[in-house]
Amino acid sequence: MNWNQLTDIAQLETIDRDSATQPILIFKHSTRCNISSMALARVERSWNKQTTNLPAPYYLDLIKHRDISNSIAERYEVEHQSPQVLVITNGRCIYSQTHSAISVEEMLEETQQG
Repeated sequence: MNWNQLTDIAQLETIDRDSATQPILIFKHSTRCNISSMALARVERSWNKQTTNLPAPYYLDLIKHRDISNSIAERYEVEHQSPQVLVITNGRCIYSQTHSAISVEEMLEETQQG
């Protein structure tokens, strides 16, 4: 799985712009949390098994970039969680899930409906 590293708040502008033509995935990961590591591994395994039209997803290390995580929560009107996956379409969050509820299959269904 090829991740775009989310390391600058300004990248949220790019995400919003690009989300006008295709859904964008953001995975918020806590490198200090075993549950987050398990969720990340599950996403990566499932992603590789899927045929998707989604662009390379964004990965956020929220320990290093808590400011970006806070901006994401405010910008997309979602409560901060970790681990958390969001799908952005037309500059808004159409799907958000956390912890063991994170599912690539469900996320893909939502992007096709969104």
